[in-house]
Formats: sequence, structure tokens, C-alpha cells
Amino acid sequence: MSIAMSTAMSTQRRIAIVGAGPGGLTLARVLHVHGIPSTVYELDASATARDQGGTLDLDKESGQRALRHAGLLEEFRPLSRPEGGELRLLDKEADVGFRIPPPQDGDGNDRPEIDRRVLKELLLGSLPEGTVRWGQKVRAVAIGAAGRPTLTLADGTTVAADVLVGADGAWSRVRPLLSDADPVYTGVSFVDGLLNDVDTRHPAVAELVGRGSMFALADEKGLFAQRNGGGRIRVYIAVKSPEEWSRSGLIDPADPAATRKRLLDLFPDWDEGLRALIADNDGPLVPRPIHALPTGHRWDRVPGITLLGDAAHLMSPFAGAGANLAMLDGAELALALAAHDDLETALNAYETAMFPRAEAAATQSADHLVDFFQPDALRILRDTFTTMTAGGADR
Repeated sequence: MSIAMSTAMSTQRRIAIVGAGPGGLTLARVLHVHGIPSTVYELDASATARDQGGTLDLDKESGQRALRHAGLLEEFRPLSRPEGGELRLLDKEADVGFRIPPPQDGDGNDRPEIDRRVLKELLLGSLPEGTVRWGQKVRAVAIGAAGRPTLTLADGTTVAADVLVGADGAWSRVRPLLSDADPVYTGVSFVDGLLNDVDTRHPAVAELVGRGSMFALADEKGLFAQRNGGGRIRVYIAVKSPEEWSRSGLIDPADPAATRKRLLDLFPDWDEGLRALIADNDGPLVPRPIHALPTGHRWDRVPGITLLGDAAHLMSPFAGAGANLAMLDGAELALALAAHDDLETALNAYETAMFPRAEAAATQSADHLVDFFQPDALRILRDTFTTMTAGGADR
């Protein structure tokens, strides 16, 4: 379909996207490439209102494919960090049980890393001014009297749309129009931490983690770390725990020292270099219970409404697929809307492809979550990565 035709069609379509994460912004960008305007409603007051999180490895067949449709792949490459593909698996004595070395020059483009903040800036910079409406809290969503989906914003404004897309994450306000499924706690919680200026201030930690990601696994728990841009390392302290205990029993925002001690006590006989990931933390320690939607989550077609990303298929981070799938969802939904005059045909085509793809990734994610917290997790993960790399790793 030509851009001119898409533009003519867009005069009869009002596309509302709730959520300015990677998926929602990719959808808006690919629609823009095809001459179709959209509006993104985002709760955050601005693009810099909160920390955007860690780094992402964009897969060639999902995240990078979405950027290709967005016309941004070449701009992405110099912003990415192929060296972030290094991986180390350690035991609790900090002995390396498995290592994928940093890619050599010309390699490593299958899953190069990029910080979430940098990716968001790339996508936002590619959109027309005013596409994202910041500080717009969605108070309610409904089907209006004319059968069109409507948003009610916190200031009382009502927005009617021809297409409403929930790109608003785990606790989506749009999802209840399609499904009564709620995210379920997986039994595993992370506590997020951050170390700054690591090569100067924390050189031993920097050496331990390397240029990419490090997983230390033992005793059905883990310390995970990933190198970010700007000399930072993100730390994820992972434990099995009841959900409420992970919030109230671990973290005391008023007493960071007590929180740090409580976390260190969970790893009493671990190597001191690994324990430094907790002891030397520079930022707040933030609890993050891990939730997931039911594997294979799907819904019957409701006119004018669909979901993408975590709103559609929230899963644990143990498949590394969340942001990649959200971006691919956004790109493919935009392509379907550009290719079909009939909106329901477009939404059905998108969902028909998205449902099985998401189910496969969610199944892998659920399986890996179990693997990471087995008593012999290091062996299981070493065998898994050995098979995946087919001899390309140091063991």
C-alpha cells in the first residue's frame, strides 16, 4: 500500500496507543512511516521522568526486524554495544563455569546491546512533535455508545478511537476489555541495584562482570549483573520468596543499611567479590516481584481493540524476549493496519501471528525460570548455552 493511500485512509481512523514503551513507540513510528498518524497517551510526565532501566539485547529476527520496518536500523547500530554479548556463568565461589567471549570485530550483530534510555530516545526522536501526550493518566477505558473504544483521562477528557491499543504493560488498563486474565506471581523476586562509574570506583566488580552479563547461580538463588553504558552495572538479586515478604520483609526504604545487610545475609557463604554486588550498591535497592500472564494467553476479537507487549503476554525475563516481542508486535500491528482497509481484518491478521509467537516465548521463559532456581542450575544453564552456541564458548 502506498503512503498516499495510507494517508487517505488515516483521515477516517483515529488510533490511540496507551503506553510509550518500546512497543507503543515502535507502533507509532511504523505507522508514521506509512503515513498513518497516531496518538500515544503516557502516564509519565516526560521522557526523563523516571529511570528507564537496564540494557536490552535486540534480536535480529524481532527487535532489529522491528527497527528495520521503522527505518531506524542503521541509526541503531552505532548506538548499540556488540561487546555486551559477553556472558559469564559463575558458581558461588566466583569460579567461571562457562563463558561466551565478547564478539570480535564484525561479529555480534545478532543480539547487540542497547540501553533502554538510548533506545527510547531513538524512537521518540523519529516521531512527529506531539505524537506522545505526556502526563496523561488513563482513568478508565470502555466501549462507547457508538461501539467505539473510548479513553477517559484523569482530567475528565474523553477520547474516542477507531483503534485502541493497550501497550501499557503488566497492569494494563486496556486488557480488561479483552480478557479477565491477571498477572500471577511466579514465586521469584528480584531486588534491583546499580553500581556507577565501575571501572574507577568498583574495578574488582567490573572485572568480575566483564563487558556483558554475568549470572552467578547456587542454592536456588542468583546474583545477576549486566554492563550498561556510561560505566554502570545493573544488579539483580534473585530469590525465591512469598510475594509479600519480597516487598516488606526484604526492603526498608527508610533504612538502606539494614536492607543491604538483610540481602547479604541471604548469601552468607558466597564469594566476597560476588557479595560486593550487594555491599557496594550505589543506588536504591528496589524490590521487583516477577509476575507473568498465563502461558498461551489470548482473547476473542473485540472490535477496534488489541494489545501488544507485556499487556498481551507478560512473561518472566528468563527468555530475554519481552522488549523484543513488544517491538515486533508494534511493527507487525502497524504493517497490518497499513495493509488492510478493514480494521478488523488488520487486527485479526496481527493477532493470528502474535498469539503463537508469544506462547512459544512464554513457554521458554517459564521453563528457564524453573531452570535458574534448581539446585544444579549452573549445570543446566551451562548445558543450555553450550547447545545454543555449538562450540563457540570457553568452558
